[in-house]
Amino acid sequence: MSGFPAGTAPVKAEFLISIDPIAVPDDDAAEGSGGGGLTSRNGRDDPDTNDGGGRNKRKRNKEEKKARQGQNKNRRFGKVRDEQDICFKIAAGTLCEFGAECKYNHDLQNYLAAKPPDLWMPTVDELLSASSGSEETQNVPNSRPARCPIFEEFGECKYGFKCRYLSAHIQKALSEDGTESLSLVVDEAKKAHAAISAKEVNYVGADTQKLLRTKKYVFPVTDAYLRELQEADKREQEIEMERKHLKEAERERREAEDSTVVIAEPEQKQETVTEDKTDNLHTQIAADGLHPDVDTPDVSIRFAEKNRLDWRGKTYLAPLTTVGNLPFRRLCVSYGVDITCGEMGLATSFLSGSKEEWSLVRRHPSERTFGVQIAGNKANTLVPTAEVLAKECGSQGGIDFVDVNCGCPIDLVFKTGSGSALLDAPAKLGKALIGMNKALGSIPVTIKLRTGVKDGRNTAEKLMTRAVGGGGESGWGIGCITLHGRTRQQRYTKLADWEYIRQCVDAVRAGEADEDLPPVPIFGNGDCFSSHDYHSAVDQYHVDGVMIGRGALIKPWIFTEIKERREWDISSRERLEGVKKLAEFGLSHFGSDTSGINTTRRYLCEALSFQYRYVPIGLLEVLPARINDRAPRFRGRDELESLLASPNSADWVKISEMFLGPAPEAFVFVPKHKSNAYESQG
Repeated sequence: MSGFPAGTAPVKAEFLISIDPIAVPDDDAAEGSGGGGLTSRNGRDDPDTNDGGGRNKRKRNKEEKKARQGQNKNRRFGKVRDEQDICFKIAAGTLCEFGAECKYNHDLQNYLAAKPPDLWMPTVDELLSASSGSEETQNVPNSRPARCPIFEEFGECKYGFKCRYLSAHIQKALSEDGTESLSLVVDEAKKAHAAISAKEVNYVGADTQKLLRTKKYVFPVTDAYLRELQEADKREQEIEMERKHLKEAERERREAEDSTVVIAEPEQKQETVTEDKTDNLHTQIAADGLHPDVDTPDVSIRFAEKNRLDWRGKTYLAPLTTVGNLPFRRLCVSYGVDITCGEMGLATSFLSGSKEEWSLVRRHPSERTFGVQIAGNKANTLVPTAEVLAKECGSQGGIDFVDVNCGCPIDLVFKTGSGSALLDAPAKLGKALIGMNKALGSIPVTIKLRTGVKDGRNTAEKLMTRAVGGGGESGWGIGCITLHGRTRQQRYTKLADWEYIRQCVDAVRAGEADEDLPPVPIFGNGDCFSSHDYHSAVDQYHVDGVMIGRGALIKPWIFTEIKERREWDISSRERLEGVKKLAEFGLSHFGSDTSGINTTRRYLCEALSFQYRYVPIGLLEVLPARINDRAPRFRGRDELESLLASPNSADWVKISEMFLGPAPEAFVFVPKHKSNAYESQG
């Protein structure tokens, strides 16, 4: 568009405030990376802007620019609690078995007297029809019925008297002596239905976590497999020693040939022995399941009983750090996503019984196909993690697949040999994947890759063709492969290389045809931001589907667009409905007490830190929108649309207050990127 910097979204003139693009953070944040400044899409530093955004701009000095760039590292989000807390058992309307010895308060009347007033969860229509801002909507008239999202979904609220929407599920009664008694309401019919349709699964209890933490958890499959590897390594060492002896014998024989004394018979005998030993050596290698040119064994395994993944044409929400939690996945499910995967968890943390890590495997019943992603660097952590996942979550359909992260680029993961470091260690990766297949039984193992570690050195093709074998010498029995079209070094500085993705898919398909193997689903990943992008990728690049990450963070409704094959000019009201859903899903997961509400508020703000980047397609001159285009400064078609586009983190908190009530003074949301902590520039 004329007059606009390259890579700028083509916003119609009537909505423009300035052609200067809004500072957009480095998208490595989507993968949880540290560092990284603000860069424009053409690689140059973000342009300096003045407070008014016009042409007569004042250039910031170095200190000002540095203060606005990069990430707010080491963010800490402390829990916000009630000033006067109460025993959870008493709050739930039951008796505490510890009685007077309990360290928590048991005085319910004093707690209720000191408790902040109840909140009100408005509908979007009620919110928009209010004459003033969000604060007024929190003043609850007696005629306005209260709503507790947890009670409405489950028929009871386990937070009881601690719930900030208590009036929705409390019953008052007067006794004969005139005293008032309070009791919690339970809707038995709704409770019974919710036990099937709404109750989260994959709760790994404290007992299991303690066994893991104290290293008393039993891993029979892992132990047997690791013994196999040790024995195979021992055999390989013996074979290697035999090779050295044969080479030494061959060297001595050649020296004997060059000597002045030639003894015919012994020489012929020596040659025969050498050939026999070489033949025996290769026979032993083949019997052990080794290839003479492979530096590590591939232990054979049967894959006939593995669940086959039929994912062609489906939509797949990428595992996303921080934002991709259960409430956000539920939101994407409401927009039509088919496959979801939990946030990446570290194998070592799972095995140490980390409560936080095990919370990542929780699944909502609405998630039709759900997987767990883990990161690790060797078989002795990945295999036991797979075994405990199968034992604790697999028996009742809690997980449909386990994904191994072979693409995470962040230093914290890469330097331990995990994530994208595994791209350069195929032998080690193969050992781990084969062992995981053994440990998981019928549950498939999938992998997510990048094209390579360094630019100009794509290695994914060789790794993928090796991975899809059906249990032969070089096959790892992979159930699905996702390939992100960027190297680890590249991060998000260039567009994804979809031509290389097609090259890898074609190579795998050719190998499968040669070996008469059933096709393994292959998904592409990178820059998908519209229905057009999705269906073009499937048609042009031969993938079975597209995994969507940043596109879903910025516009979760992308899955509706793909299903309905349309570009949705979603209204500000419809977008606010999605924000409300996310708030309700957060309360259901994190809780409706003071602590849960502000944990929900924090993750709602994290989600808004991506959603503000959406430019409504009704404001664009050219479609489809592109994910790497940066928005100039624009105004929306109404006040709400402008608010939802604000890059100022204070406005994200303001949006959260519409549904979660005023943020307490103790609540502080520190945005991941420093630029979002500054006031909006017009």
